Amino acid sequence: MRFSPFLFLSFLTFFSLEALAQTKEPSFKKLFNGKNLKGWIASAEKDSWQVVDGVLDVKSSPERKGSILWTERIFTDFIFQTDFKMGDGVVDSGVFLKSEANQIQMGISGSLKMDKTGSPYMPGKGYPVTAANIPDILKPNGWNTMRIKCEGKNFTVWLNGIEVLQYLSDTIPNEGQIGLQLHPKNEMAIQFRNILIQDI
Repeated sequence: MRFSPFLFLSFLTFFSLEALAQTKEPSFKKLFNGKNLKGWIASAEKDSWQVVDGVLDVKSSPERKGSILWTERIFTDFIFQTDFKMGDGVVDSGVFLKSEANQIQMGISGSLKMDKTGSPYMPGKGYPVTAANIPDILKPNGWNTMRIKCEGKNFTVWLNGIEVLQYLSDTIPNEGQIGLQLHPKNEMAIQFRNILIQDI
């Protein structure tokens, strides 16, 4: 049988495309449908979480008891992404990763009285590391995009497309829910939109 370079290249191209298809990362899926809170559970003060024109509008109640909006679904390894915009008051919010013991901060630290956006907060440990160059990246009065990759015990955080943090946590569980925080005792407002998830 005569060797055909064309046939060989055709087979090589086919198998290369097959391999690429198998290794391609899955696309992001919506965690927030922009219409209601389907797929989410508020721990308290449900009226503090309102959907307005496709945006999750979050405001403290007069009692300022605080609340966490948890996903109904349990996650293991994932990439979480959301747009957020800080509003009135002292904004102290963040994203809980599989438990309340692992959080990525958005806004002002209540204990340090300074912006710690992008930094991990661990109860009992405070802020073990600080995200890099946040004052140069964060838009205090505009929309920002935060991406968090949680794989095993490792966190990687990007703010507005720029990597700002890598951290190894010894307290994160293997699986759990993702939560958004409305901090108690604060009078504050924050908005979220384009909340996305990608399993890895």
